[in-house]
Amino acid sequence: MLTLTKARAKITDMRIITGIARGRRLKTPGSLDTRPTAESVKEAVFSALQFDIEGRTALDLFAGSGQLGLETLSRGARKAVFVDKSPAAAEVVRENLETCGFLAKAEIHSTDYALYLKKCTSRFDLAFLDPPYSLGVIPAVLPLLEPLMNENGTVICETGAAATLPAQVGALRLSKERKYGKTKIWYYRKEDA
Repeated sequence: MLTLTKARAKITDMRIITGIARGRRLKTPGSLDTRPTAESVKEAVFSALQFDIEGRTALDLFAGSGQLGLETLSRGARKAVFVDKSPAAAEVVRENLETCGFLAKAEIHSTDYALYLKKCTSRFDLAFLDPPYSLGVIPAVLPLLEPLMNENGTVICETGAAATLPAQVGALRLSKERKYGKTKIWYYRKEDA
């Protein structure tokens, strides 16, 4: 069992995997409520997305440190939008964007996910949903997000391994799911209307 100090040290040892900001270390919010995506899982996700990032617009919902949106920017995304209800998390995202030199390509919103999605007029090619597993909110998020996704856009959801999600939500169809230990990654693709 990790001590609190070791757990914090492990959580805060995050970096950009590849691209123009490769190797940059990222800060995380001080709260242990924020559970960053494990580096091995992040590598698997971005390996699956490698040809779908360049020039695209990404949404990092429940952003925490912003590591998923930052990784897309490092790999050539045109823009990333970061949303987290925690002001402390939003500030960490801002610091990480500055560290990586991506502030001009980003928007940061410190607000509730539902409020943001209901008022949003932007469209996205990629969306990352990584809320705290215990909230179980992804089934409620997908219908709000679906109309904001561009055709052939991809939504990547991270849940606990025992979670279940629907096979389809509107035009979003589950294309694959992968299990990595206690984590499951779900890939939805927005089909032609």
